[in-house]
Amino acid sequence: MKFVERFNEILKISGKRQTEVAAAVNVSKQCISDYKKGKSIPSVETLFLLCRFLDVSADYLLGLSDEYR
Repeated sequence: MKFVERFNEILKISGKRQTEVAAAVNVSKQCISDYKKGKSIPSVETLFLLCRFLDVSADYLLGLSDEYR
């Protein structure tokens, strides 16, 4: 799944910790861990918040575009 690959990539690039991301988008650290492992996917609302916090486009995370922003 493209989301898992790109989400992990963006987290690494951003240098943000899972706890920091979780707090910013109002989900648990376990939820972020599940996104990273492909066990679950974010809701549309959470995806929006992730994109804003990580400064990345939803199209990129979803594999619809190769443009980061």
